[in-house]
Amino acid sequence: MNQATPHVGTSVGTFTQLLSSTRRGARLARLLAVTELRSRGASQDLTDRAALVVAELAANAVLHGRVPGRCFRLTLTFDPAAGRLSIEVSDARGDLRPLSRPTDTDPLGTTGRGLTLVTALADHWDCVPYPPSGKTIRAVLSCPRAKSPGTPQPPLSGGSEAPLRAPATPGLPPQ
Repeated sequence: MNQATPHVGTSVGTFTQLLSSTRRGARLARLLAVTELRSRGASQDLTDRAALVVAELAANAVLHGRVPGRCFRLTLTFDPAAGRLSIEVSDARGDLRPLSRPTDTDPLGTTGRGLTLVTALADHWDCVPYPPSGKTIRAVLSCPRAKSPGTPQPPLSGGSEAPLRAPATPGLPPQ
């Protein structure tokens, strides 16, 4: 088995939080995910995609996985060296498992698009049992790999080392 060696100076960060199975808990999950990813230096693109995935999975946990008195769990595992973010949302209803492929929804309906969005934003997602009676929805998002310090940046335009110039403005002399 071939295992990658982590880069020196990069670390895998894990964040886990139990949240109330309420709309407020789902909203807080999204806000906490954004805050955590920003604090770890994740790109804006990854943070935006993760915010949408967490929002959809947390909303599903609250709407379809809620058991009175039980919380749902959000877990983020960010590995910048591998260019990967894993999002897990666990709830208490293992008997209500999502379809592996979202079905077509009513184009005029206001619900039923959550897992379609997750499918579009994530590299892949799956559902696994969460003992003793729940389930975990896992979604994996790829992101640009972190650059090691001292790594030369590629040229911005076709290999030319010419300085960047502002585009010409009509009526003004070129720079």
